[in-house]
Amino acid sequence: MIVKENSVSLKELLWHSANALEAELTEHRRHLHAHPELSLEEGETAEYVASCLRQLGLETRTGIGGHGVVADIEGGRPGSAIALRADMDALPIHEETGLAFSSRQPGKMHACGHDAHTAILLGAAKLLVQHKEHIAGRVRLLFQPAEEIVTGAQAMLEEGVLNGVDQIYGLHNLPTLPAGKVATAAGPLMGSVDRIELTVHGKGAHGAMPEQGADPIVASAAIIGSLQTISSRELSPFSPVIVTFGSIHAGEANNVIPPLAELTGTVRTFDPEVRATMKERLTRIVESVAEAHRCLAELRFIEQNPVLVNDSGCNRYAEDTLDWLLGADKRTAAAPTLAGEDFARFVEKIPGCFFWLGSGPQEGAEQAYGLHHPKFNLNEDCLVPGAAAMAALVLHGGHAEN
Repeated sequence: MIVKENSVSLKELLWHSANALEAELTEHRRHLHAHPELSLEEGETAEYVASCLRQLGLETRTGIGGHGVVADIEGGRPGSAIALRADMDALPIHEETGLAFSSRQPGKMHACGHDAHTAILLGAAKLLVQHKEHIAGRVRLLFQPAEEIVTGAQAMLEEGVLNGVDQIYGLHNLPTLPAGKVATAAGPLMGSVDRIELTVHGKGAHGAMPEQGADPIVASAAIIGSLQTISSRELSPFSPVIVTFGSIHAGEANNVIPPLAELTGTVRTFDPEVRATMKERLTRIVESVAEAHRCLAELRFIEQNPVLVNDSGCNRYAEDTLDWLLGADKRTAAAPTLAGEDFARFVEKIPGCFFWLGSGPQEGAEQAYGLHHPKFNLNEDCLVPGAAAMAALVLHGGHAEN
């Protein structure tokens, strides 16, 4: 969005401006880290974000899709519209880092680094306001709630946050990648996320006389094992899918066969076509195995989030921009993961790209505590390059062509 002949001086200007924000970015991140709020509860976080944006002179909308915050930056020249997104919510985890700015809310923690994402986008907003004469078109800043429960993006979409927007970009910190590096990939990057809830109805009996009952616990165990054959026997090994049960509740006493068992789990895949078949596959296996054990099973398949697929043109533009800003030696290929991310909802609607920002130590990053761990500790050296990268996606070279 700036003429090519100015690109070298723009890079120097951008780095100078970003480095000058280091203390401010750190302050944002530490304040947010100490005051985490769970999904659907991000009121104080949204207030903090809105206040920072208004101090930049931006007209700011709040309460979008829950506690979402939206602001536009108008460029100095005509052009298209790009959106930049950060998520704001924390997790129900008790922090164990021992940091001076640890969570002040017992049982709540920014264990996924959304505090850093929010700080980074606030920094990018300031950089773009400082250099808005170089912007052709408009920038929309999206501060999203409820990513951890994968409902926030859809809620914001329903309020029209992408109306008039041509492309969207976002990032997520990665503690197993050293700070200062990035990882990118075209196509599927993160898996779909769907929830399964299963009730297995049996017949209660004394544990010493199992023939008088129909054991829902044994049936549940058989169901869990049988569902693993979907990936090993029903699908190609090149079509990854995972069926994981995370909770099982049945019975009260050690010598009593209970009348029912209740299970919850998750289904993840990379292929939208495979995802579309999973409800039928699970239902068929669950009901058949339950019947074989003289039980009745009820399966509820709850669709939550699609596969996150990066647009090839937007990914190519992001890679060009990141190479220009950081150097090609700082970028690596992103390994696909079946972890979910509701940024996928945005790139279902318009072209976009999501990439990983290294947030780990320079040495031994592969041994760092991972996302969602109570000892997760983000390397704040990622804040300046993160803010510069988000701003650069607006300022460097124009939008990718679709």
